[in-house]
Amino acid sequence: MPAMRMKASWPRITTPATTMRIIMVTVMMITTITVITITITTTSIATTTITTIMTTPMLMTTNEPPRSEAWGGMTESEAASLYRLMTWLSPAFPVGAFSYSSGIEWAVEAGDIKDAASMRGWLAAMLSDGSGFCDGVFLAQTHQATMEHDLARLRDVAELAAAFVPSRERQLETTTQGRAFIDTARAAWPSPGLDEFIAACDGAIVYPVAVGLVSAVHDIPLAPVLHGFFHAVVSNWISAGARLIPLGQTDSQRVLAALEPVVNATATRARDASLDDLGSATFRADLASLRHETQYTRLFRS
Repeated sequence: MPAMRMKASWPRITTPATTMRIIMVTVMMITTITVITITITTTSIATTTITTIMTTPMLMTTNEPPRSEAWGGMTESEAASLYRLMTWLSPAFPVGAFSYSSGIEWAVEAGDIKDAASMRGWLAAMLSDGSGFCDGVFLAQTHQATMEHDLARLRDVAELAAAFVPSRERQLETTTQGRAFIDTARAAWPSPGLDEFIAACDGAIVYPVAVGLVSAVHDIPLAPVLHGFFHAVVSNWISAGARLIPLGQTDSQRVLAALEPVVNATATRARDASLDDLGSATFRADLASLRHETQYTRLFRS
């Protein structure tokens, strides 16, 4: 706000001994800082004295909230957690997800997926009733076991997750990504205790278990991890479908937007589920991952 100057003249005050007049009151306002300068000239019978009073700068009160509150400020720890989560689940993170389609390549060749609408329906089923939900449960259970330092439970979850994959190619897909995720995160963001939890898994670590384990070691809350994980998985599925159908960028984003409520609902279910709630009903998607192994021409590894 530009500076403003206000001048005020005050009436003369006369007493038997003294004539006092306030010559000028200057108020300078610069944004929210106020400086008041008052010059007083006192005239008496014998002497004339000029006194200048400088007030201490003071803050003006406003109705605007502090910038940190208005912008939804985060603590340093929350900002660091968000930075790591965005990095780990970014398409640029080197886990090789771009080379896998989770059976979508066969579904496109068979005619099950041929446009944006059919791809949206296929992915919604995979997410809510197939491998998506199951992977979310494994991630949540791994995260909870790691936070509680329950190594026996962590080993059981990791073993079950590795055995729950329906085909050889899907097994290759999830274990390769899991190993790459662990290795890269450990190299770039070393954390005390990480090696202990990795050793406790006692075998191959699939991708959702790797994400749950590393995020828990770094004290990142479960809810944002689940949503970030599902966003990464669905985005990779859409990327594969867009190259295979093919599908334009705008239609791809429309599919991603349409799946938002499905992601939110699946993340909530996975967070609250137990291992007894595991189950899949996407038989066609499981067959697609099996048929892909003998598909004549292929762009993807699964």
